[in-house]
Amino acid sequence: MRLRQLIEATIDCIAQRGYAGTTLAEVADGAGLSRGIVNFHFHSKERLLIETLRYLSQVYDRNWREAVKKAPASAAARIWAHAKSDFHKSVCNRRYISAWSGLRAEASSRPTYQKICADSDKACQDYILAQCRQIQKEGDYATDPEIVALALDALTEGLWLQFLMQPDILTPAKARKCVLAFFAGQYPKHFDRKGPIRQPGIDGGEG
Repeated sequence: MRLRQLIEATIDCIAQRGYAGTTLAEVADGAGLSRGIVNFHFHSKERLLIETLRYLSQVYDRNWREAVKKAPASAAARIWAHAKSDFHKSVCNRRYISAWSGLRAEASSRPTYQKICADSDKACQDYILAQCRQIQKEGDYATDPEIVALALDALTEGLWLQFLMQPDILTPAKARKCVLAFFAGQYPKHFDRKGPIRQPGIDGGEG
C-alpha cells in the first residue's frame, strides 16, 4: 500500500515540479509519510523513479491490452481499439502524460529507463504492426505496414504532447478524430471518418 502511495506521490511531484524538481523529501511530503519510509522502500531517488516509470508502463500496457481484448475480431477493429485506448482517461490526462514524458526524456542517458521503455514500446509496436500487415493484406494496399505503424506512433505521441500543452484546444475526442482521419487516409476500404468499416466475411468492424 505504501509503495503505491509513494509512486502516486512521485507521479504528482514530477507533473508539478518536473524531473529535476522531484526529491525524496517532496515525495514523502506529498504522500503524507516520513522521509525515512521513502528511504526504507527505495533507498534513492533513482530507484524511486525507476519504479515509477515501470508503474506508468504497466498502466499503459494494461490499458491497451484490455481494450483490444474487448474489440471485435478484425484487424481494423483491434487497431482502432488500441488507438482509442491511447486517449482513455486512465492515460490521457495531464498528470500521467507529464510524468511519462518527464521520465522518458531522461531515457537517453539512463540504460535502465531505456530498457523499461523499450520493452513496453516493443510489445505495443509489434501488436500494431501485426494489425497493419493484416489490413494491408486484406485491402491489397500499396502502403508499407511498417511506415503506417511508425506514423501512427508519431501521431499519438504528438497528440499527447499537444493535449498536455493545449488541453482546451485538443480534447481526447478530437484526438480520436485525428487518428480516424489518418486511418481513413491510409486504409479507405477499412475505415471512414466514423470508424472501422465492416468487412464481408470478417467478424469485425464497428462504428
